[in-house]
Amino acid sequence: MWVYIAALLVLYYVIRWYRELERVPDRGSKYVYITGCDSGFGNLLARHLDKCGFCVVAACFTEKGEEELKKSCSSRLSTVHLDVRKPGSIDKATAFVKDLVGQKGLWAVVNNAGVSLPSGPCDWMTLKDYRSMLEVNLDGVIGVTLSVLPLIKKARGRVVNVSSVFGRITPVGGPYCVSKYGVEAFTDSLRLCLHHFGVKVLCIEPGFFKTSVTDTDLLIKGVKMLWDNLPKETKDDYGDDYISKVEKLMEDKFSKMPDSDLMKVVSCMEHAVSAVHPRTRYSPGWDAKLFWLPLSYFPSCITDFLMLKDSAKPAKSVI
Repeated sequence: MWVYIAALLVLYYVIRWYRELERVPDRGSKYVYITGCDSGFGNLLARHLDKCGFCVVAACFTEKGEEELKKSCSSRLSTVHLDVRKPGSIDKATAFVKDLVGQKGLWAVVNNAGVSLPSGPCDWMTLKDYRSMLEVNLDGVIGVTLSVLPLIKKARGRVVNVSSVFGRITPVGGPYCVSKYGVEAFTDSLRLCLHHFGVKVLCIEPGFFKTSVTDTDLLIKGVKMLWDNLPKETKDDYGDDYISKVEKLMEDKFSKMPDSDLMKVVSCMEHAVSAVHPRTRYSPGWDAKLFWLPLSYFPSCITDFLMLKDSAKPAKSVI
């Protein structure tokens, strides 16, 4: 029996591999709108899709990001300023995209823009801290997507949302995982709503990769800023040496985890945009495939144990 099951699994993956090879035609007439193109995944994706022949609209937060992309890409690539926190900025960028694509509609939007600060224990946070990240990582995704949906529906195109493995499991406190869980829920509901219009909605769930989101120095600096603003009572709960414990933990373990090969993620993004039969979800990174996603299906008592066993303990811990 096990032989038959193994054979069926092999057959399934071979058929899936073959089916996913086919790419969409007429790339030169298809527009792809990407957010967060100043650096990291968004920047690499804009360059890669430009080389693949797509007409790329790269949304950047800074003028420097726009200038560098224009210099290094073909005339097919256009840039636009975008601050996903501001509805007015989203509307201006959408008007630019609408004028650019005309009656063809927009083939794809890739919601890549995101931040990872502030991050820290939940009781270090204020509602303002949560809102500052949610307005980028979740509200920004929703706002940009809704603004271009009529154009996407016209082209029978696709929406690609960049979430994280931390939209499936929560190893850290603060708003980051909250925002990514929200992206997952929005993606799932949108996929069902747009199915009847021929629009595909895909989700990218990367593991740890070396970008500004996982920059150890920035994360430690952010934790120290949160610590400086804590009331004395909370500082006493954690102890004066707690920051040094966190810093050592991040330098010894966290700093070694990120994968420097960003193309693993970009290749998934490109497939989501260009494949005739894209996957509903992509999980780039061996840590995502072999650790984080399997762990997300474990009982909470097991995941809690694994998350807590090497964590820094507060001074007044009762465990």
